[in-house]
Amino acid sequence: MLNLPRLRVLSELSRRGTIASTARALAYTPSAVSQQLALLEREVGTRLLERTGRGVRLTADALLLVDHAEAAMARLELAEAELAAGQDTLRGRLRVASFQSVVLTLVPGALDRMSEAHPELRVDIVQREHGEAYQGLLSYEFDLVLGEEYPGRQEAVRDGIDRADLLADPLRLALPSTGPLGERPRRLSELIDAPWVLDPDDTPTGRWARETCRRAGFEPNVRFESPDPLLHAELVRTGHAVAFLPELISSPHLLGVTLASLPGEPHRVLYTASRSGRAVHPAVRAFREALADALEARRPADPAWGVKVS
Repeated sequence: MLNLPRLRVLSELSRRGTIASTARALAYTPSAVSQQLALLEREVGTRLLERTGRGVRLTADALLLVDHAEAAMARLELAEAELAAGQDTLRGRLRVASFQSVVLTLVPGALDRMSEAHPELRVDIVQREHGEAYQGLLSYEFDLVLGEEYPGRQEAVRDGIDRADLLADPLRLALPSTGPLGERPRRLSELIDAPWVLDPDDTPTGRWARETCRRAGFEPNVRFESPDPLLHAELVRTGHAVAFLPELISSPHLLGVTLASLPGEPHRVLYTASRSGRAVHPAVRAFREALADALEARRPADPAWGVKVS
């Protein structure tokens, strides 16, 4: 019988590409990864890796093993889910990766609901950027990730992943409620000279923001650059910048900020994703329901924006 933990190391190597990154993902040393792969080669009696300069490449036999390893791990995960579904009480640990704006706005309410309904289930939340979170999901580091998809950047749903859309969250122009920058523009292009706070340009959020300004006919004057939406809101509130903010980041974070709707009513899609075998686990299903309940409880009675720019 093949050793499943060693097969998992091979599977991770196929995804990560290098022994060093595989070791980091699995909390091994590089030498331990190499040792496990060498033992696996002896088990199967065939060569699994080829040297390519300073790196390695998986052979055709190795890729065949990876397919079987991933199928075996998915089947075992499904078995775990079925066993958990037969229990009266949810126990154990649920590992969730999320990005900041969802951690700020939805996760606390979801945790309240989980602790009330399932007090013996431990829920761990880790803040991760999108790419890193997805890698962690595929590596079995996380059971569930909360992701976001910006306009024009639709993601293909990956094989073996169960994705459920949570919310279409409108994206707004954020302006100070008072002061020189608080004068409401009729067109986005009127903000050509305004100081902007944007996400870094190597992020989906930052690229979308810059492209939105360019479509309006100007290059934004980026005075502040940060992935922190609370910093964006604070710089707008204090009159130092204008920004694009998702509607979900609402009171109390937007006190002193006016939100204006944008041409075409763009929105980001918030979603949850889990491995297909883990998605049917009652803990994952319960947390998804708790997120939906927390979202419903936060829906504003009155929109916070007051004008529309073109």
